Amino acid sequence: MDNARDPNQPPVMEITVRIPDDLARRLGTAGEVERRVLEALALDEFKLGHLSRAELRRLLGFGTRAKLDEFLTAHEVFGTYTPADLERDRQDLQRLGF
Repeated sequence: MDNARDPNQPPVMEITVRIPDDLARRLGTAGEVERRVLEALALDEFKLGHLSRAELRRLLGFGTRAKLDEFLTAHEVFGTYTPADLERDRQDLQRLGF
């Protein structure tokens, strides 16, 4: 395994979660469990106010705000539109000529 980090990418933290094999087999593939753990942690930190919408979107790798909104709606998280979100949307629309 190559541990060399791409100098163009920001450093990342890797975390190991130990799950007994008999339970892990019922939870899904390693990739599925890894994604579910990431989503659960990210969503919890967002709800606690430790992550902004932009940070949550980046952490989960969503390419658009619409994808983030779909994720939040699927997890019954509503009413998270902040003044900072409004300002970002205003700036985006201005850049697009609206």
